Amino acid sequence: MSIKVAHLSKVFGEQTAVNNISFEIGSGAVVGFLGPNGAGKSTTMKMLSTYISPTSGKAEVCGFDVSAQAMDVRRQLGYLPESNPLYYDMYVREYLEFAAGVHRLDKVKNRVDDMIARTGLQKEVKKKIGTLSKGYKQRVGLAQAMIHDPKVLILDEPTSGLDPNQIVDIRDLIIELGREKTVLLSTHIMQEVQAMCSRVIIINNGNLVADDAIGNIQSGKQQQAGLIVEFDKPVPEQSLLQLKQVNAALALGDNRWQLQTQQPELLRKELMAWSLQQDIALLSLQNSSQSLEEVFRDLTRNK
Repeated sequence: MSIKVAHLSKVFGEQTAVNNISFEIGSGAVVGFLGPNGAGKSTTMKMLSTYISPTSGKAEVCGFDVSAQAMDVRRQLGYLPESNPLYYDMYVREYLEFAAGVHRLDKVKNRVDDMIARTGLQKEVKKKIGTLSKGYKQRVGLAQAMIHDPKVLILDEPTSGLDPNQIVDIRDLIIELGREKTVLLSTHIMQEVQAMCSRVIIINNGNLVADDAIGNIQSGKQQQAGLIVEFDKPVPEQSLLQLKQVNAALALGDNRWQLQTQQPELLRKELMAWSLQQDIALLSLQNSSQSLEEVFRDLTRNK
């Protein structure tokens, strides 16, 4: 298991930033780590990357304990913090060579050249970091996080400050990295999560409130699923509520209904049989799902 978190907590004075959270992430996955501002995301990432120590609980990266084996963790992990601290007076290549030296890499020039190419820094390589745009500074930070070819990447807002074209480039790179590494990705841009991640972990007020595949969360498998059905003629609400598998019915207009159910497949069969008996045609029948943004709001609003 690349990342293993068990009952992890962090308390600052009287404030609990992270409260007894647990999750595991295997290799070869891009996982979205979501939550509103102040939810505890960055604190959790800092604990995983050994920047701060947990108050209680345990976390491991590639089998190494973040508290007892911090140096081993750092060899396995690349970290891009939200603040992205850089040496502004150093040139891009000079900085990446310095980072490679910290990790005591062999063939430094080849590795630096590879990172410059993969993060699209070719045109900026002879500039001082302090003169770069925010987007290019972000690319330098990402190149630094990957310089030692870590097995795990923790990326806090990796596309912050990038223009739309740059976002697509970095998104494609993260997806590619996710085929061979574990990537834990924090962002507030839900479209980025849906484009890059197969699974999301959501925390709110320091508590873990969701951990599942995106499709499961959106389709309501954690809660109550739904179907959207369209008939060829008006159907009374009471008739739909009499169906065994229907828990609630919401009129959408134009003979369309959203039906809530615990058993969507059973409801499909029941609707088909019922519509034949009633001589009513089913024009369409599809799963109802929330957008990831709607799910996020439901799980984190006023809690």
